Order: sequence, then C-alpha cells, then structure tokens
Amino acid sequence: MPVVIEEQPLPVREARAGAPEAWETLLARYRLPLYAYVFELVHHEQTALDIVQESFINAARHIHSLREDGKFGSWLFNIAHQKCIQHWRKQRPAEVLIDPLDEDFPDLEPGPEELLIRKEHEEAFMKALDQLALPHRAVLLLHCVEDFSHEEIARITGTQLGTVKSRLHYARKALRELLEEKET
Repeated sequence: MPVVIEEQPLPVREARAGAPEAWETLLARYRLPLYAYVFELVHHEQTALDIVQESFINAARHIHSLREDGKFGSWLFNIAHQKCIQHWRKQRPAEVLIDPLDEDFPDLEPGPEELLIRKEHEEAFMKALDQLALPHRAVLLLHCVEDFSHEEIARITGTQLGTVKSRLHYARKALRELLEEKET
C-alpha cells in the first residue's frame, strides 16, 4: 500500500490562489494513497473512485477553510473519511461487524522467495483487516498504512484522541487474534 511521504513543501498556497499546476501536483501526490484508503473502507472500485473525486472537488471548494497548509494531507483524508461515512449511512447494511473467514485464506508456509512470502503475508493481513469493524479498520489503515499520527487520525475521523488510541488498541488485538486463529 502506498504511503504519503511529505518530502517537499505542498503547493497549497498556490492551489488556494487557483493555480491549476498546484492542484495537479496535489492530485498526483494524494490520488493513489487516498484511493487505497477509501477502497479498503468501501470495497467497491467505482464507489472509491467517486469518493476520491468528490473529496478533491470538496477540497477545491473549501481550501480557504484549511488553516495550516502543512496539514493538507490529513485534511483531505478527513474529507474522504466523512464521504465514506455518508456512503455507509446511505447503504444501511445489516450490522455485520465481522465477516466469515474465506475458505481460501492463503497458507503462510515459508517459501524460498521472500517476495512471495511478503505477498502472502500482505494478503492475509488484508483479509483479516476486512473482518474488523469499520471504525477499527479505518484507524488501522490510517496509522499503519498511511502513517498518520494519532492526532491526525483523530482529526480525520472526527473523534477524540483517546477514542483513536482505544480503537487502535482493540483493532490490533482483534487483528492479532484473527491472524493467530488462522495459523492454528
């Protein structure tokens, strides 16, 4: 999964002034990580693409409300997170917090190729991650995959810092149990 790395200053000020090149730079930097995050939450390609597009449109409309240019990434992820919540509320699926395990869960036998082992571990992780409740899955993705701090996750999800820490703790515990259960 891609990780957003802040290696050079973002052209947020230029984007606020309406410079198309600045928006192209921001789109190029955040499009893929934002899509990966949203897709892991909604599990539907077209819906994820729509949410990413709507998130960038909202960002362009409301960039004047961003107080710190350096927080653009977490602000954008917050917009996308809120769009995911809106999507879930519209769907109103039956309350299924843990999906049944797939029968074709990959066997994690160590093989000669480290790359193959990594791929198998990643698949197992992602399948186990899919079984977590959505709030737990969201904080794990934001923290472990997108590398956001607890404070940034609290801003993105609109929850208290303590709630983020609690969800992260219980999500890791549940994920560990799921992975251990599959190994036995």
